[in-house]
This record gives sequence, C-alpha cells and structure tokens, in this order.
Amino acid sequence: MQSELASLRLFQLISPSLPVGAFTYSQGMEWAVEQGWISDPQNLSDWLETILNDSLSWLELPILIRLYHASKSKDAEKFTHWNQILLACRETRELRQEELNRARALLAVLNKLPDAAQWHELFTWREALLKTQLAGFSLSAERWQIDCRQALNAYAWSWLENAVTVAVKLIPLGQSDGQIALHQLSEKIPAAVDLAFRVKDEEIGASTVAMAIASSLHETQYTRLFRS
Repeated sequence: MQSELASLRLFQLISPSLPVGAFTYSQGMEWAVEQGWISDPQNLSDWLETILNDSLSWLELPILIRLYHASKSKDAEKFTHWNQILLACRETRELRQEELNRARALLAVLNKLPDAAQWHELFTWREALLKTQLAGFSLSAERWQIDCRQALNAYAWSWLENAVTVAVKLIPLGQSDGQIALHQLSEKIPAAVDLAFRVKDEEIGASTVAMAIASSLHETQYTRLFRS
C-alpha cells in the first residue's frame, strides 16, 4: 500500500498540472529555434540528448541524490551546500531566475498540503527551499518514501517532457513527432541515471555552452513566447 501511494505521489510531483510554471520556460530553446539551430526532429533530439548527457547526468541528477540523502539524514548543512552549488551553476540570469521562480512556486504548493505542518523542514529549511526547485522536489520525494532512483528517473522524464512540449509549439513540431522524440530520448534516461550515481562530489558540474549562449541571447530577443 505504501509503495503504491509513493508512486502516486511521484506522479503528482512530476505532473504538468503541478503549478510551478514549467510550461513558461524554454531554457534558451526559443532563441535556438529562431536562429535555426533547432528546426526538425533530428536537431531537437541532438540538442536534448546533449543536455541530458552533459548536464543532467553530471549536475542535476547527482545533486538530487545528495539532496535526497541530506533530507533523509536531516542534514541541513549538506542540503544547503548542494542547493547553493546547483544555483551557482546556472549560467545566465534567466536560468537563475527560472530556478528561483519555480522553487518559490513549489514551496507554495507544499505549504498548502494537508500534512505540511508535519514537515518541519518547510520552515527550518525555507531559505534553501526558495533557491531551487530541486530542493523541494528532493525533500518531497524523501518524505513521501519515493525510491531515490525512481525520483531521478521521474525528474529526468519531467524535464524531457517539458522540453519536447516546448519544441512542439516552437518549431513547430507535430504531436506525433513529439511523441516519437519522447519515446526515443526516454531510452537514454536509465543510462543517465546510472552515471549520476557514479559521479563523485568533486566531479559535479556541467557546462552546456550552446544552451547558455541561447539563454543569454533570449534575454533580449525581440519577440518571444517564453520567459526563458
């Protein structure tokens, strides 16, 4: 029963209906599409696979592991440390602002849940939880007894689904092509998760240069649909 409930809680945590505003961000993809860097399913697949392999595997997913275990051991110092590392690795103003906005939105949701009063970390770790969405995600996953590996797979899936949804609107890409991209790229997620468990503390960090360039130039893009 508890395992089934944990799975349902995980579905809620990664649901597109969770009001954290994920659908409003393209993470530089809008500028990349306008410049012709991403113009078809193959370009999109190459772009997203690069981010998965060069960023999520080495930064977000390894930090999620550490935040999860810090939550489990109630280690506020480690939780704050890795949270700060993640925010510091966001390479542009837009990416940092997205992180802060989504963190604030997720914390607002968690504070309204019926069992929020039992989560002392929502108050004692509030400053950290306002810095990155991953902080609230990891705390929720641990408190809801979601398996750590399942949490990583789900986080990666959520990122991928949002990115493909953005591409469907921007390129534009047909709904079927979008589902094909999800089907193909999701096959890469388990290997990315495996790698994340092997990354050492001193190896954590990533630089997705193309995304950083696109994100910084998106800040002054003349017309745009997305906030980043």
